[in-house]
Amino acid sequence: MSRYAHSKPPWLRMPPRYMLASLLTAMGGFLLGFDTSTIGPVTVMPSYIAHFGQHSPSVHGIVVSSILLSAAVTSFIAGRPADVLGRPRAIALGVAVFTVGVAMQAGATGKGLAMFMVGRVTEGAGFGLYFGTLTVLLVAAAAGVMVVTSDGGISPPSQRGPLTTGPQWMICLGLVAGYFTCYGTGTIPGSLSWRLPFVILGTISTIFIAAVLVFLPPSPRWLTLRGQQAEADAVWETLGIKPEDRQKIVNGLEGGEGVVDDSDSTRSPLPVGDLEKEQDAEPRFLDLFKRDVRGRTMFAVMLMGMLQLSGIDAVLYYAPLLFQHAGLTSSESSFLASGISGIILVLVSIPALLFADKWGRRTSTILGGLGLTTTMIVMGSLYASGAVHESRGAARWVVVVCIYLYAVFFATTWAVSIKVYAPEIQPQRTRAKATALAHGCNWVCNFFVAFICPVLLAKSSFGLYFLFGGCTAVTTV
Repeated sequence: MSRYAHSKPPWLRMPPRYMLASLLTAMGGFLLGFDTSTIGPVTVMPSYIAHFGQHSPSVHGIVVSSILLSAAVTSFIAGRPADVLGRPRAIALGVAVFTVGVAMQAGATGKGLAMFMVGRVTEGAGFGLYFGTLTVLLVAAAAGVMVVTSDGGISPPSQRGPLTTGPQWMICLGLVAGYFTCYGTGTIPGSLSWRLPFVILGTISTIFIAAVLVFLPPSPRWLTLRGQQAEADAVWETLGIKPEDRQKIVNGLEGGEGVVDDSDSTRSPLPVGDLEKEQDAEPRFLDLFKRDVRGRTMFAVMLMGMLQLSGIDAVLYYAPLLFQHAGLTSSESSFLASGISGIILVLVSIPALLFADKWGRRTSTILGGLGLTTTMIVMGSLYASGAVHESRGAARWVVVVCIYLYAVFFATTWAVSIKVYAPEIQPQRTRAKATALAHGCNWVCNFFVAFICPVLLAKSSFGLYFLFGGCTAVTTV
């Protein structure tokens, strides 16, 4: 960095390159949020129904959730292309596959769902490849390794909280963009109303590919492990990582073997010999279930599965449908209410982003679980008692408020604490593979939730809420 740069006032200085690179990586979350908030509204648009016909609840669930099943499959193997190609090129590859799937949906022809469904599955395969890499790569910072790779990445430990929760905020921003895109395109005559959101998403993902390939540097540790020390040193300098932070990262000072306590600030260092041994030995899948680590592995898998079984994606994917059940019967009203829920998510994610390292993981998870359970049980009880009517009564507004409160509780607690804690408790030698396994379970549970939601709503007005409330209660206990 030049002397002139140091002489500038703080507000005129460019942020460190590791911050810019981490923010760029977080943009991958925007694509996920945008797709999540568009597919539900698109499938209830009159123009979509006129083109493909009215879906049964089970078909509706398959259309929405098919992306998640293919994502679950590819997320399990996402680490391999990342190890071979490096993180930036692996991310770009995944996003390219994702973009092909989006383009197929935008251009789906004929009255059948074949091309549209192939596009959904292809998009999901890309999701699993790129978001699996992003997740391992970003949540590794929660354990103090670095932000942009599972092998060590690009953000010093002192900044890991705000930077690793950045993708969550970008997901919320993508949700808002997707909801209001559908709100705006829903009145366009013809099939362009449901095709245009996919065209916009494909355009954004194409720009993201170019930005990743041009601006995202490879991991210094990835380069070092491949004997490219000079290139690794150059990346350290480019990113602006201080020498003392480099040493902490290399020694595992902030990402050791110890289980993280509730203060999330104290970790035991790894002896240098143990660190070298972990670097040299490539862990196998079965190593995740050895006696010394299997408890942590299974706990992370359970947490990431229950994160989805809390019902968050039922709220995100089917927000217009949930609001219609609560009495907001017009498409415009339900889309607008969904957009407002997205805005609330963005706003409440800001304090979670800023204070991620100050709020205890355990406390945050327990308090959030109590809030999520309460809102789900209240909504289920109102529907079960027959108190909710489409055109009258205060109960329907209580349901609307509870949906918003549920989103607030999730965004400020579980969305951050569980996603950070699950990889944070893993030993360094198995962290990448354990995190990939946990996120694979997350995708499978996500598929189940997205598929079962319209089916349960068609059979029972309250069963869905009691199911998710029960899952959050069990997790909290």
